Amino acid sequence: MKLRMVPARQGAVWVKMGIRTFFKQPLALSGLFFMFMAAMSVLSMVPVLGSVVALALLPAATLGLMAATQETTKGKFPMPTVLVSAFRAGRQQLRGMLVLGALYALGFLLVMGISALADGGQFARLYLVGGELSAELLMQSDFEWAALTAMALYLPLSLLFWHAPALVHWHGIAPVKSLFFSLVACLRNFWAFTVFGLVWMAVFLGTGLVVAIISALLGSPQLVGAILFPTGMAMAAMFFTSLYFTFEDTFEVSTGDSA
Repeated sequence: MKLRMVPARQGAVWVKMGIRTFFKQPLALSGLFFMFMAAMSVLSMVPVLGSVVALALLPAATLGLMAATQETTKGKFPMPTVLVSAFRAGRQQLRGMLVLGALYALGFLLVMGISALADGGQFARLYLVGGELSAELLMQSDFEWAALTAMALYLPLSLLFWHAPALVHWHGIAPVKSLFFSLVACLRNFWAFTVFGLVWMAVFLGTGLVVAIISALLGSPQLVGAILFPTGMAMAAMFFTSLYFTFEDTFEVSTGDSA
């Protein structure tokens, strides 16, 4: 395994490659992302324990979407079974992915626990257990601080796990080592990932604006919700598709490493 350093402009290339690859198999990749979201939502409906299990499975599910992208780049049709690629690669990878999932769940719960210090746990309960998000709650300064704290702490957590599932799956790296290499890779390519995030932010905001303008021109504000939801799902699927290219360009993957 060899870590690469890429120029900042590569962040925009990752976005372009993700969108281009998505449109090679739009229905398949959209369907896989919907299955991923549906599974996470169903698990989250189980009180307390369901949310923890969903968090623990998130690294494996993300790897499944990356594997679907890899299949698409090879000109293959990604089957639904690709979502469980993390659990079919061998005992070592399975054990590593389970450990990685447990670490992610613990890390996320720690983030929520720290955010609870700001508002007594209102934000954490809403996120993990569910409930009604009222205007009064949003106006509370403690709730705002808790949300901002969670966002700030989640950034380093996401960098730790950005490449970790792929490193465990395709390189057989131990879970803790994969977290270290993932963080180092993200920091060494800080500007490329910054551009990547900014471009995706612009794409999401621009798409939402276009939908709103079209709905306004047609004189039907109700169209905003009707169009925005499937459009947002497709955009999110494109984002997850692009994750594979951030890994592929950051680490050298030999033929023997691929699964």
